[in-house]
Amino acid sequence: MARGQAGKSGGLRWSRLAVGAGVLGVALLCDLYLADFVHDSSIRQLFMLAACNVLVASSLNVINGMAGQFSIGHAGFVGLGGYTSAVIASNLHEMLGGGEPTFARSFIVVPVCLLASATLAGIFGFLVGLPSLRLRGDYLAIVTLGFAEIFRLVIATAQAGEDGSPIARALSRLGGQNGYMGIDNQGIPLYAGPFWVFGLAFVLGVVAWRIKFSGWGRALRALREDEIAAAAVGVDPTRYKVTSFVIAAVGAGVAGGLMAIMRDGTPIVNPDNYNFQASFDAITMVILGGSGSVTGAAIGGVFITFSIKAIEQVQATSAVQALRREFESLDLNALRMIVYALVLVLLMVVRPEGLLGERELFQKRRGGRGGSGPDAPRAGAKAEAA
Repeated sequence: MARGQAGKSGGLRWSRLAVGAGVLGVALLCDLYLADFVHDSSIRQLFMLAACNVLVASSLNVINGMAGQFSIGHAGFVGLGGYTSAVIASNLHEMLGGGEPTFARSFIVVPVCLLASATLAGIFGFLVGLPSLRLRGDYLAIVTLGFAEIFRLVIATAQAGEDGSPIARALSRLGGQNGYMGIDNQGIPLYAGPFWVFGLAFVLGVVAWRIKFSGWGRALRALREDEIAAAAVGVDPTRYKVTSFVIAAVGAGVAGGLMAIMRDGTPIVNPDNYNFQASFDAITMVILGGSGSVTGAAIGGVFITFSIKAIEQVQATSAVQALRREFESLDLNALRMIVYALVLVLLMVVRPEGLLGERELFQKRRGGRGGSGPDAPRAGAKAEAA
């Protein structure tokens, strides 16, 4: 009996490894041949941007979905990763002799950039997560929003005078409001192709899945449901809350790092890319797909990315442009916010838990209940106590 279970477990493990290897193999083929089949670089950029937004939504889902906290400044962590990756990639590119970014060099540049982005974002995630020990709800949201705005405005307004401090001079090299365009404004080298973008989206998606269905993830959701009860059975609120912020910040840093050096992207990092609108987009992704659902966050990330592109295409039509000429005060950028608001209002009325709720697309049911059912947090809390 035990030998049969061990064999079944080993076969399942090998099948999962085969699936993972197959996905990474497809990502490698996309990196090598996608440009031959999809000639429009804007379409290739759209696909990779959707994968990056899946990472953003999945990381925010750890805080807002699993932990039950409320962060509205996630763009700050994405921006930290973006600027860190852009600066390191530019300097490494010069050290490697410049020229055209190649796939072979990306195995040197991309891991270093993403490791630095994840580390710096994780450090700030720890610092921002500390107030979560005493703050909840709206108060915590204000703290996270303040962090994101401070980060953006510090970079946008940085100026170095003759007697400026080293920190001020370093910040001023990031380009201020005009954005960072690499060393000598030659543009950021774009090393992250489909292999890195799609491959990391898959790998980190698997990590988020494993976190949710582990004892750690169930204990985290137990804190979300009832912090006092969870603490009573041995779950440490301090460790879990701060760790959730660190994990979410690391994921956002990786996503921002990929966006900054993404092939077919723009070779510039601008502070306006990380404003409140970007944080609101991330929140919309999580709520739309289902707060607490990993696959729901992925669906929300893809949907929002493609909806933004669709709205941009509508804005470029002759009918909309003629309407704009007739009404000069018409703000086309507000159209996206109106569409978002209508979608969210409709969703809250028809399906307030989101498209998937806390369920998963590929979740197996055990004993008539899904693993993310109402009993899962209590079981996780008991496991932690044991």
